[in-house]
Amino acid sequence: MNGLFQRSMEEHIPLEMIYLSENQQLSQRKLIVKEMNGDTIRAYCLLRKQIRTFRIENILSILPDSNPKKWVH
Repeated sequence: MNGLFQRSMEEHIPLEMIYLSENQQLSQRKLIVKEMNGDTIRAYCLLRKQIRTFRIENILSILPDSNPKKWVH
């Protein structure tokens, strides 16, 4: 997982994530990782169009974007 985060940061490659929020809501997001901080990542969320913080333990699935356009943020 850390390898995907690192590649997203270095090459601005979007990742597809399934995430379980603190209130037990599932969401599917596309994001570009900006920073890793121990048990969290800060990433530009392409759904919300803003920087968000995600807890790594709540990430259920993470893969490279299956529809790779070049995102620049």
